[in-house]
Amino acid sequence: MATKVVMEALSPTMEEGRLVAWRKREGDAVHAGETLAEVETDKAVMELVARADGVLRRIVLGEGTTVPVGALVGVIGAADEDISAIAGGAPAGGGAAGGAAAAPLAAPRVGAPGAAAIAAPGGSGATGAAPTAAPGGDAGRTAPTAPGASPEGRSMAAPEAAPTAAGAPAAPPGRVFASPLARRLAGERGLDLRGVAGSGPGGRVVKRDVEAAAAEAPQRLLAATPGAVGTVRPAEPPGVATAAGAPAPVRAAAPLAPPGGFTDVPLTQIRKTIAKRLVQSLGPVPHFFLTRTIDMERAAEARAHLKSLGERYTVSYNDLVIKAAALALRQHPAVNASFLEDRVRFHGDVHVGMAVAVDDGLITPVIRHADRKGLAEIAAEAKALAEKARARRLAPEEYTGATFSISNLGMYDIDAFTAVINPPEAAILAVGRVAAQPAVVDGGVVTRRRMTVTLSCDHRVVDGATGAQFLQSLTLMLENPLAMLL
Repeated sequence: MATKVVMEALSPTMEEGRLVAWRKREGDAVHAGETLAEVETDKAVMELVARADGVLRRIVLGEGTTVPVGALVGVIGAADEDISAIAGGAPAGGGAAGGAAAAPLAAPRVGAPGAAAIAAPGGSGATGAAPTAAPGGDAGRTAPTAPGASPEGRSMAAPEAAPTAAGAPAAPPGRVFASPLARRLAGERGLDLRGVAGSGPGGRVVKRDVEAAAAEAPQRLLAATPGAVGTVRPAEPPGVATAAGAPAPVRAAAPLAPPGGFTDVPLTQIRKTIAKRLVQSLGPVPHFFLTRTIDMERAAEARAHLKSLGERYTVSYNDLVIKAAALALRQHPAVNASFLEDRVRFHGDVHVGMAVAVDDGLITPVIRHADRKGLAEIAAEAKALAEKARARRLAPEEYTGATFSISNLGMYDIDAFTAVINPPEAAILAVGRVAAQPAVVDGGVVTRRRMTVTLSCDHRVVDGATGAQFLQSLTLMLENPLAMLL
């Protein structure tokens, strides 16, 4: 019996998904549990798996298409089974539902000088390489590169067609056959896959090919599409810091608009979610802010001593902040709480979310039971989660369920800032850099390493005195790291 392949809710907050890449082609045999396609959700790139054995008879939607949860994307059935009742009039080989052809990627709309431009309909293309436009029009313009998708430009005049047979079909002009992982790595490193020789089956570009090409030409940038005005991606100052103690990879440059015109780029899934969550937070949540400067001299000395013991004991300032905040939350349960409209939930466990910058936004992987873990364990887990977040490979349980969050911009030399609360959490801690500053000690002016933190509080849950007491406990432990052992 034929089985529908539908867009599944792959994360708790997912409402729609974008098909990044089909891992199976029409005519391929599949087994229940095998990966059919990679899907970009509101948080990560995840795998859509088969729910039945059989043959992938029909790919209803092509790569780059964004559809709501529950939409039909394919059909699995026996090789000779009649699937017309399920597939209906949907065309084979990646057509869109209802018989309309699906574009491989949602392309930006480029407004010509002196002419009106229309926003790109539907879809969710990621803002990767800068799209280019021919002077005075949009002939030859290219779609932006999406995470996990091919980084080479795709011409609007000649969209790619998805292969419709098993095996390695002949490549259309401009098409490069590469594994999803190779495409993602190439996009992250700014490599044009058209210049990379593939060593995989049938000349397919695989991970080792991208790594070898990156080693040979680390500064290679994406090439411009033939027939279009070429653009390069200049180095850009880092945008949002990671909470794992190291700067995030430089995000892709903003698309270049023609003089006198503009360029519209469709929102990615993660950017749509960020926009929705910010409106839910800054509007309804009554924020107030508490700022305190902390002397980090002893914390810096403790880090140096731990580092001298070996790599295993190396921790970042952020690891120390996570540990201290987790212990302070244990002492002040009113801050380790959530507002749930008709009630306040006080959590029995301390799960700390740490903000990590990804290609097109921000995600907060969670260190669970942070108050029970040692510094070395927190450091290792924070590093691993940050790497998975940047690769868009976090599982839902790794980025949900935080009871408190920390956002750190210190590694970008930001002195102080205020962070937006992530509902339903009651508070978030914004962490600035550790820097040498003049300070008065025993009546004299000396230079001390200091750090400014700002606690954003939901006034419906946390009162001013409660937030101040939490910061007092946090300060005590960071200024006296041995107190974390008590």
